[in-house]
Amino acid sequence: MGFIQAGINAVSSTLSDSWKDYFYCDALGADTIAEKALHKTKGFGSHSKDNIITDGSIVAVADGQCAIITEQGQVVDICAEPGEYTWDSSASPSLFTGSLASSVKGVFAEIGKRFTFGGSAAVDQRVYYFNTKEIPGLKYGTPNAVPFRVVDARAGIDIDIGVRCFGEYSIKVEDPVLFYTNVCGNVSAAYTVDQLADQLRTELLTALQPAFAAISAKGVRYSEVPAHTGELADALNEQLSKKWKDLRGIVIVSFGVSSISANEEDETMLKQMQRNAAYTNPALAAATLVGAQAQAMQDAAKNANGAVNSFMGVNMAQNAGGINVNSLYAQAADHTAGADAWFCPKCGTKNTGNFCSNCGTKKPQM
Repeated sequence: MGFIQAGINAVSSTLSDSWKDYFYCDALGADTIAEKALHKTKGFGSHSKDNIITDGSIVAVADGQCAIITEQGQVVDICAEPGEYTWDSSASPSLFTGSLASSVKGVFAEIGKRFTFGGSAAVDQRVYYFNTKEIPGLKYGTPNAVPFRVVDARAGIDIDIGVRCFGEYSIKVEDPVLFYTNVCGNVSAAYTVDQLADQLRTELLTALQPAFAAISAKGVRYSEVPAHTGELADALNEQLSKKWKDLRGIVIVSFGVSSISANEEDETMLKQMQRNAAYTNPALAAATLVGAQAQAMQDAAKNANGAVNSFMGVNMAQNAGGINVNSLYAQAADHTAGADAWFCPKCGTKNTGNFCSNCGTKKPQM
């Protein structure tokens, strides 16, 4: 038994006379995952039969939809290609799966025996429609801080901090057979995303920590996460593959971050560590010291009652600190010169110019 594509396998005028039931589904809402088919009966004196599909019945599939047929709760055929199809209990299973081919056929291979009635009509037959479009607008938020590893090789930082993250994500049903089998079953009317949203949100937040770890290992700062949402979605899909894709047949299509922030204490600590690391550059340290001394002199000059004592205090602070601005600038100059230094390949003399000061050999091109 299976679907037969009407436009290919029969003359439409002759076939239309034998169609007993017409199964269809109105436009599925953005929040609807699955819905039981609507159907109407054609022909004089005919009447609708609940949960029985008559040979010759037609099943209409629209763009963004996938129709499955079940017998006694078991999926026996599927169609995800737009068009109109007739149901023939004597035909071989068709599996018009379209873009879902690889995943759905793999599931059927695992299910094994699909037909238990030898081609005859089962007692309970149903048609369900699944939404195969992207389902957007699922919100998430971290009520508590989630660990995020900050790696900054330039500053020598490798530390975990706490961040809070809020935004939206979207999902897509990639394997309707798995979703029907393991989630919605013989739903009486419609299965909407809000029936599963709380569970998905909990599992998403659980997977967010290892997903953060995966992108932070690449040196991405937490403040740069909104620019790497594609990588974050891939990391989440990898973390959730067993629970979402392999169990329910759904995947994350996009993951948006509306805001992400670190704890105030962690943010202050990071800034201080980066500032301290910056001062390992002698030139920057000297410039900062000069600026601090200039500001101290300006403040001392404003002190009308004790300007002399203030300047004396500034000098004492400089001497006590043991830091000499000229020495820092000299270190910076030596560092710069050292970076440009080269050794003559002929005489081995260390040079900083374009020619050897000893033998006149030109500086080798790197």
